[in-house]
Amino acid sequence: MTPLSTPPRGPRAHLRLRAVAAALRRLAPNAFFIENEVAALGTLVRPGAVCIDIGAEYGLYTFAMADLAGPGGTVYAVEPLPGPARFLEAAIRALDAPSVHLVRRALAGRPGEGTLSLPVRRGLPVHGRAYLTTGADGPGPNAEFHGERLVATEVGTLDELVAERGIERVDVIKADVEGAELAVLDGGRATLTAHRPALLLEIEDRHLAKYGTGAAAVVTRLRGLGYRMSAWIAGRWQQVGEVREGHRNYLFTADGAGRP
Repeated sequence: MTPLSTPPRGPRAHLRLRAVAAALRRLAPNAFFIENEVAALGTLVRPGAVCIDIGAEYGLYTFAMADLAGPGGTVYAVEPLPGPARFLEAAIRALDAPSVHLVRRALAGRPGEGTLSLPVRRGLPVHGRAYLTTGADGPGPNAEFHGERLVATEVGTLDELVAERGIERVDVIKADVEGAELAVLDGGRATLTAHRPALLLEIEDRHLAKYGTGAAAVVTRLRGLGYRMSAWIAGRWQQVGEVREGHRNYLFTADGAGRP
């Protein structure tokens, strides 16, 4: 896929991105639409880092990671929904962020064609609750919505993306896929084994259940791959033994990787 952005136009090219990212991190503890973990990215993303944001939506994590990784880093924003993808494309150009590359597909356990269920509330799409119907048994918690739009999408795997783009290292992966986390892990086993990236995952039983699994299965899978789990509590990453009520995002770091 051809990158959507152009090379930086001078030493001031990164300033717009930096201003937006700083605002996101500053607002994260107080704005309901920005998760607290956005403010914690500074502990994970270092200059020159290679990051993959799976389920990027409108780029709240994408652009914060791009700023931290700097001009020498790279962020792949994976977003299959047309509306958010168009927004990301425009934002990449507006913020002079050539290190951000948009990938318009869903990621799962195997490549192919799939369908996204995009819920609708009062006639408006709720992009943050869209999910891949492959492997799902019913809408799960999306039964609260009175309508949906079905969106056809290309489906790939994490391993396929890494090979296709010639990515030589992966430092941080964030994934918010509304319950399909195990499918993403299934399709990224080679990447996790070879690169040992930090993983920031949304894990909620209510979403996982529609795929016939649960939070404990995700944690067990990653422990089997040599990962330990932490949650952002009281302004720092603290190791936890299980998914806790009130927390939906968890950091998994590989043993010996030198991260929190």
